[in-house]
Amino acid sequence: MKLSVLAPLVLIASGLLGAATAAAKAPLGEVSYITDRLVAARVADRIRKTCPTIGARFIRAYSEARALQDWALEKGYSREEVKTFLKDKAEKKKIYARAENYLAAHGATPENVEGFCALGRKEIAGGTIAGSLIYEK
Repeated sequence: MKLSVLAPLVLIASGLLGAATAAAKAPLGEVSYITDRLVAARVADRIRKTCPTIGARFIRAYSEARALQDWALEKGYSREEVKTFLKDKAEKKKIYARAENYLAAHGATPENVEGFCALGRKEIAGGTIAGSLIYEK
């Protein structure tokens, strides 16, 4: 085959490969790298709001949020996709439910404020994502 015949075939093949890659992109709500970090952020937020001896590292939280957005953009998600995902009430409800389940499983319940404090100290000591977003006063 001549090169002039191969060139259009290569272009078509590369276009199809690109389309297949784009189609294979999972919805953000199904990407554990994203959802796990959002759950951790919610856990940290609930701990700092409930435990009087734990505060928030707001600058760190902002930095982590930007890094998470940058990660999504690098993976091929658009700013609009990220924005839509973050505003989606059903997705937010899932994240919050996972965070509440995690808190309850670790003794942080509305009836047990000290459970939030104990979990906060454990997260900080363990160097977890949630622990990196809070500090003991």
